[in-house]
This record gives sequence, structure tokens and C-alpha cells, in this order.
Amino acid sequence: MFAWILAFHLIAVICWFAALLYLPRLFVYHTHALRDDDERGTRRFQIMERKLYKAVMNPAMIASVIFGIWLLVMDFQGLISAGWFYVKAVLVIVLIGYQHVCLAHIKRFADGINRHGQGYYRVFSIIPVVILLAVVILSVVQPF
Repeated sequence: MFAWILAFHLIAVICWFAALLYLPRLFVYHTHALRDDDERGTRRFQIMERKLYKAVMNPAMIASVIFGIWLLVMDFQGLISAGWFYVKAVLVIVLIGYQHVCLAHIKRFADGINRHGQGYYRVFSIIPVVILLAVVILSVVQPF
């Protein structure tokens, strides 16, 4: 049973990160459309951002957390005594916060009050990459 839950957890995490990596890229393109006064493009990116968030990112985050908690319950003694697990848990909380910041950006774009340029969104897009690297290394190597 543990292997099945782990498999579903990994699938959910992969879907979540796919959305977390793609959404900031959409923000970069959306910024280009705004700069070029491309109303059709702007509307298209608003729809894409909203659908990606609601149809992929949110369900994948929820599934990742549910399956992750399920795994924790199944191996409570093993995980609760591992230092790396606490760092991973903090990174997951940071990632959930990052997702909420993404939602705030989606709302600002929809309201026409985007305050950031493409450079900001390019740097912003690096955050989930760094967290992904750390979480994978922590989970596989279990350094402490």
C-alpha cells in the first residue's frame, strides 16, 4: 500500500511543479502582451493563467499534501525522527505560499494593475526550481 500512495504522491508533485514552473513563464508572456498593447493576447493569457491555476495547480497541490500526509501517517516514526523531513516540510509550506503569491499576480493581471516587468517574473520563476532541487535532494539523499 505504501508504494501506491508514494506513486500517487509523486504524480501529484510532478503535476504541481509542472504548473508552478509554467505559470511564471505565462506571466512573462503576459507582460509582453501588455507592453505591446495586445488585447487579444492579454485576454488569452488571463484565461490560460486562471485555468492552469484552478484546473492543475490547485488540485495537484491538494493531492500532493493529502498523499504526503498519508505517507507521514504510514511511516510516522521513521519520518518524525529524520531531520531532513522537517526541512522538506518547511519548503512545502514555502511552496504553498509561493502558489498564493502566484494567485495574487493572476488577480492583479486580471484587474489590470500588474506592477512588475518581465525581469521580475523571470527571477520569480527561479524560486520553484530551487525548491524542487532541494526537496528532491532531501527526499532521495536524506542527508541528516
